[in-house]
Amino acid sequence: MASVEKVPMLAEGYEKMSAQLSALKAERPLIVDAIEEARAHGDLSENAEYHAAKERQGQVEATIGDLEDKLSRAQVIDPTTLSGDRIVFGATVTLADEDEKPVKYQIVGQAEADAKVGKISYNSPLGRALIGRRVDDEIEVTVPSGDKYYLVTKIEFL
Repeated sequence: MASVEKVPMLAEGYEKMSAQLSALKAERPLIVDAIEEARAHGDLSENAEYHAAKERQGQVEATIGDLEDKLSRAQVIDPTTLSGDRIVFGATVTLADEDEKPVKYQIVGQAEADAKVGKISYNSPLGRALIGRRVDDEIEVTVPSGDKYYLVTKIEFL
């Protein structure tokens, strides 16, 4: 049974996912052509091109199904319409780590998360610890490298 749970994401993530879906749908006819060409080479049991094309077709179809599912359940959130003094999905948060060094993260959906560019999933250990917190709250997060401590210094809705 399919899940009907909403998938929160930012408009930027929704657009990226839609573009990826369009690109994969455009690849479908190319894969069919590759399968037809490989099939024309004869014996399918030892035809590497045929097996590679069929495997790629399976991967593309699975990814298309997954993307269509996520997009159909997407709940697009515009952080600029949000306000308040608590951290919520879409908020951009500035934290001071143990060395008083500021770090900045935006709370995003799982598909959009990329810690290297400051986007963390609301489901990540740090994301879960931040949701609902306010400025001047101290946060302790257990990560693979050990316990980390942060102080919330700023909450923005950009």
